[in-house]
Amino acid sequence: MGSLPFSGWRLCPALLSLGVLYGQVLVETRARASLPPPVMPSASLRIDSNLVLVPVTVCDNRNRPVTGLEKQHFRVFDDSVEQTVTQFAMDDAPLSIGLVFDISGSMSNKLRLARDAASEFLNTSNPEDDFFLVEFNERPKLVTPLTEDYQEIESQLSLAEAHGRTALMDAIVLAMHEIKRSGKSRKALLIVSDGGDNCSRYTSGELKNLVRESDAIVYAIGIYGLASSPEELAGPSLLTEIAEQTGGRHFAADLRDLPDIAAKIGVELRNRYVIGYSPTNQQRDGRYHPVQIKVVPPRGMSSLRTSWRRGYYAPSE
Repeated sequence: MGSLPFSGWRLCPALLSLGVLYGQVLVETRARASLPPPVMPSASLRIDSNLVLVPVTVCDNRNRPVTGLEKQHFRVFDDSVEQTVTQFAMDDAPLSIGLVFDISGSMSNKLRLARDAASEFLNTSNPEDDFFLVEFNERPKLVTPLTEDYQEIESQLSLAEAHGRTALMDAIVLAMHEIKRSGKSRKALLIVSDGGDNCSRYTSGELKNLVRESDAIVYAIGIYGLASSPEELAGPSLLTEIAEQTGGRHFAADLRDLPDIAAKIGVELRNRYVIGYSPTNQQRDGRYHPVQIKVVPPRGMSSLRTSWRRGYYAPSE
């Protein structure tokens, strides 16, 4: 298996679908200087290819990536209709990685281990990767713009002090906009937070729309205590939905597990399959098409867990 030729193509915002150029979902502008304005929808559309590429991760029951599978071990369904897999490879292209790091007041006794977790994740990087850091409490801030020096991220984290409330959704929106600046074909966010959002200007509906349109894979590490508010109760489900929609995962972690989980996420990001197909439904209906991936494990292999980007928006006339 070789790598698919990503360079020279623009990746579609929702499903890494090649050759479809169209505008992003409009997210309502809020009165906040630290957040970028939403991208306005484009009126133009150009179709170069109808190939859809789906990034897929397969892990065993110990959360270890499973490699060595072949095309015949995967079945793909688009709108519940099985598709013919025409492209298959392992994806080893360089990554652009955004770290979204919670420095709200409730993180005060968790910062050291959270920093350790971030370091473990960054230590799995490749020399061609680039990185940026968004820190947030009641206000998100781009602390370190895109750089190839991950040690700069670690240096900034060592200066972080915990205080204030939690604008988690605003921080993710800011990171989604920043990651568009990278020229890398593969993009990922790692969110490290300990609870629900209690002061964002963006809503969960706006955020979910933006995530569907993005080509970034989202992983989240949640460091939770006893929930005492509706926002804290909603935090885990929000992060789970956002991560799974993109083909990533949300881990609820004890403090002692943080570095190990972060390292596993880094390894998982670098052991992904890419499955390509041409949808049998070629209608330009502009609607969201759910995708399902099923793995048919080889003999003697069982209890496999599969993560994949859950759908894409078809182009419209």
